[in-house]
Amino acid sequence: MSLELTDITLTYADGDTRLTALDRVTLQVPKGSLTAVVGPSGSGKSSLLAVAATLITPDAGTVTVDGAATAGLSRGELAELRRHRIGIVFQQPNLLPSLTAAEQLQVMARMGGRGAGRSRALELLDAVGLVDQAHRRPHQLSGGQRQRVNIARALMNDPTVLLVDEPTSALDHERGAAVVELIARLTRERATATVLVTHDRAHLTAADRVAEVHDGRLRRPAPTG
Repeated sequence: MSLELTDITLTYADGDTRLTALDRVTLQVPKGSLTAVVGPSGSGKSSLLAVAATLITPDAGTVTVDGAATAGLSRGELAELRRHRIGIVFQQPNLLPSLTAAEQLQVMARMGGRGAGRSRALELLDAVGLVDQAHRRPHQLSGGQRQRVNIARALMNDPTVLLVDEPTSALDHERGAAVVELIARLTRERATATVLVTHDRAHLTAADRVAEVHDGRLRRPAPTG
């Protein structure tokens, strides 16, 4: 199992009380599989993703990434874990305007201590259908193309876990469906344990399992087929 969340509880201060964002959530995501997480606004989807990404430490419960428990790790050790084992696709691509598509990926390689990595960058851009756009900067790319660069960038350091936050929110239905299908294909090809947070239930057929979050509680994931 590449990603395991076990009995996760997360609360936030709210005046003199605390609000429960996640209530004893357990989720297992095998490698090579895509789990979609859905639920209404404020249900806890983003909190679940942040905990899985080790960006937030839960009040209770354990997070295990590629067999490594994250409890007790220092901030530096968690950052190192994210650099090498976790790929994050944010809702907005946030590409650096002065860099080409290939250079966006090469920056990630340098951060991971792998050198320039141009050949790796071109390989991933080819995987997302953009190798012919490698020389273009963000303003020269469409919204769907920028999101594809965002996905390729998250895969640059061969993560075992891929976490994707609302990748279709700024895209029309057709382009959004293409992006989700791409994520599903890359999940299988790259053998990542992928969690996709989405508000759009039309794209759920691409997922292996669907988990629904309501008031911080997770319903048992079920097959989509």
